[in-house]
Amino acid sequence: MKGYNKLLMIVDPQVDFICGALPVSGAVTAMDSLAQYIDENRDEYSHIVVTADRHPFDHLSFKNRGGEWPAHCVHDSIGAAVWQPVMDALSRFKGKMAFLHKGERHDREEYSIFKNENALAEIAEMITAGDIGQIDICGIAGDVCVADTLLDGIEIFGAAKFNVLLRFCPSLDGGKRLNEIISKLEISCDR
Repeated sequence: MKGYNKLLMIVDPQVDFICGALPVSGAVTAMDSLAQYIDENRDEYSHIVVTADRHPFDHLSFKNRGGEWPAHCVHDSIGAAVWQPVMDALSRFKGKMAFLHKGERHDREEYSIFKNENALAEIAEMITAGDIGQIDICGIAGDVCVADTLLDGIEIFGAAKFNVLLRFCPSLDGGKRLNEIISKLEISCDR
């Protein structure tokens, strides 16, 4: 440790984004590798936050409601479940952990967990009480929910707090947007 605690933030490691309704290329390999990373590095982290879409059937982002995405991560569906290898690795973590949902209202998009006021309050409390000096962020999709969560997190907590675990961020755009953010804002990252 570097005199402070580290938090691992895993954005939307859900079945629908891996092999379901809205699969992202490379997600199976990335999430299986992430599970192994969690097992091998769990002692480096005092906290883990897992975010997850939890949409109602009539969510505004769905194509059948005029949105841009196929229906995905509908609450209590198999597609909304956390990828089993990641869940298994998380079950072996001994630190503090929170599973936080977003996109639960039918009339509001929340690509970033920080758009959810309750989740933001819980994360802010965790960062303060846990003396978190670094947030390692990863997940799916790198160019959508990871990028938006990162940008909002930087606005709230500052760029120096974040480190992107890029190898665990499969993207719909092949990584272009997330790499541009990292480069432009000079964000720390592990490739």
